[in-house]
Amino acid sequence: MLLQGSCHCGAVRFELESPHPYPYQRCYCSICRKTAGGGGYAINLGGVYATLKVEGESFISLYHAVIDGEESTGERHFCSRCGSALWVYDPNWPELVHPFASAIDTPLPVPPERVHLLLDSKANWVEPDVRPQDKCFDHYPEESLAEWHARLGLVR
Repeated sequence: MLLQGSCHCGAVRFELESPHPYPYQRCYCSICRKTAGGGGYAINLGGVYATLKVEGESFISLYHAVIDGEESTGERHFCSRCGSALWVYDPNWPELVHPFASAIDTPLPVPPERVHLLLDSKANWVEPDVRPQDKCFDHYPEESLAEWHARLGLVR
């Protein structure tokens, strides 16, 4: 599925192909929550890095989160004008890119179930909207983004 996205001020626009476009994972870690979260969590999608096309690259800044005292290899891309979180790229997985669902302008498919992860990191004011079919994890689930899509027959 072709995904098109942008920042809030319009300085950055991008597109990419996504075989995993369902916005099903809600990450409550402090990094996602503080850099991209709106509901106390952020949602990443799966995309193919080689297909990423960007307009307005001069307005993009990077942030490397510090995890357990070490700088992460993950590059969180955001607009330097308006602060919108755009995507995460990690050179450890060079074929992948993970756009934030919040930056996508293309209508996204509604997931049949959701996964709430890193709940042990959520802010105390956050009350997750957990539905009967949802799965909850204090840490990371073993099932990957691609495996979740495949299990539910949602690969495009």
